[in-house]
Amino acid sequence: MQSNKYSDQYSDDSFWDKVKRFAIVTGEQVLEPALKLYYAAKDKDTPTWAKGTIYGALGYFISPIDAIPDITPVVGYADDLGVLVLAVTVVAANIKPEHAEKAKETLKQWFGKQ
Repeated sequence: MQSNKYSDQYSDDSFWDKVKRFAIVTGEQVLEPALKLYYAAKDKDTPTWAKGTIYGALGYFISPIDAIPDITPVVGYADDLGVLVLAVTVVAANIKPEHAEKAKETLKQWFGKQ
């Protein structure tokens, strides 16, 4: 997966900084797979190869330099979403129901949906 070259862009602080600053702009559609990946990466049971894929995808999401600049209206996060969804597909067997539930709960808190 090409996003592995972005692994060095990843850090917990930069992930949460981007998520908090751009939550409304990126929306739930982009944030849900990002959060699922994040929670899977923090799980000690997730294998190293999967964490590498996850950190690569999250690094791409965090990186200000990507295929479509994030400041581009409407489509700016389309490439980020594509990379995140691809990573979710690749590591799907390592995303536990509790990771998905925690992602949904986080989004519920942020966006106030029941």
